[in-house]
Formats: sequence, structure tokens, C-alpha cells
Amino acid sequence: MMTAVGFDLDMTLADTRTGIAAVYDELAVRLGVPFDSAAIVERLGPPLETELANWLPPEEVPAAADLYREIYPKIGVPVHTAMAGAYEAIGAVRGAGGRVIVVTGKNARDAVGTVEVLGLAVDEVVGSVFGAAKGSALARFGAAAYVGDHVADIEAARAGGAVSVTVATGPYTVGELRDHGADVTLGDLTEFAAWFAGWRGHDELR
Repeated sequence: MMTAVGFDLDMTLADTRTGIAAVYDELAVRLGVPFDSAAIVERLGPPLETELANWLPPEEVPAAADLYREIYPKIGVPVHTAMAGAYEAIGAVRGAGGRVIVVTGKNARDAVGTVEVLGLAVDEVVGSVFGAAKGSALARFGAAAYVGDHVADIEAARAGGAVSVTVATGPYTVGELRDHGADVTLGDLTEFAAWFAGWRGHDELR
């Protein structure tokens, strides 16, 4: 009986680069800090506070993070788009009787907002977790696999006892993801449904 498959959000199911860049550009105006939004969106994955620490003194990070999150729903979420193959990947899991769980470093409010604006048919959303910290959520929902674009998502899958499936749509190439120990490396989510069908045929999800 199928259980669940977990997915990362940013640059796995959702292309959030335009929205995040717009939020950083607005933040730059409000704070007078020259954030390089183009560079920032090329390395999405780690928590917001980790990125802000590259630009601000430690004592200014919490307030900047609060302002970023205040801005995000109006400026960032509306311009997000689905990654190629996202709907088909979700459909493959649901069509097999499985649940789709989004486990992401993005805060839960904006993760849910992104899922809703894109019309992604997911069952649960868990936010504000990164790397191995995602493992408890994956284990709680019985995720058989976890799909992500970052090397930290490989750690997440390991921590949750799930198969690590990676897509090279974020900051890492297929080769780099493979070298970091991913069980499965795909170019993007358009390859997921075919892989998933074959994997199910070998009873890994049963």
C-alpha cells in the first residue's frame, strides 16, 4: 500500500526565483542594503536568516527577516510559477494512491500560499525546516521518498529513512548531486513520473 512521497518546494515544485528576487529588491530599498538578488536566487535552499547573514550584521538579521516575511505574501507569492513536470509528478503519486507531502525551509504561511496560488494538489505542508531537520516530518508522514534540488535534501531523506530523489533544477548539477550520495538523480521533474512508475514496479513503495 502506498504511503507518501515528500517534495521540497523552492526550485523543486515551484520556481520562486522571480518572487524572491523581487522581495530582496524591495528589502534593499527599505533597508538601504545592496542585496544582489540575482546571486541570491542562484543559491536558494538554506534558511532566510542564513542568507541575510551574508549581508547584514548578526544583530540586524532578525528584524530584516521579519520585514522580508511581511513583504513576501504580496510581492513574492503572486509571481511564483510551477516547475516543469510538477503537476505530473504530483499526479503520479496521487494516481498510485499515495499522499504528497511538501517539506520546505520556507515558512509555513508562504509555503501554503505558494501551493495554493499554483494549485498544487498536496496533502500536507511542513515549513521552516532545512536539511536533516526535515527528517522528522518525513518519518511522521511515512514518506517512502523525498524529492529535492539541494544537497541538504539528501540529508533530509537520510534522516527521514526515505529514498533520496534529486532534481538538477537548483544550484547543483546531476553529477554533483550524485557525488553527494543521492539515490536517484533526475534532470528535472519531467523525468519523475517514468522513474516513479518503474520504482513502484519493483515494490519499493509497498
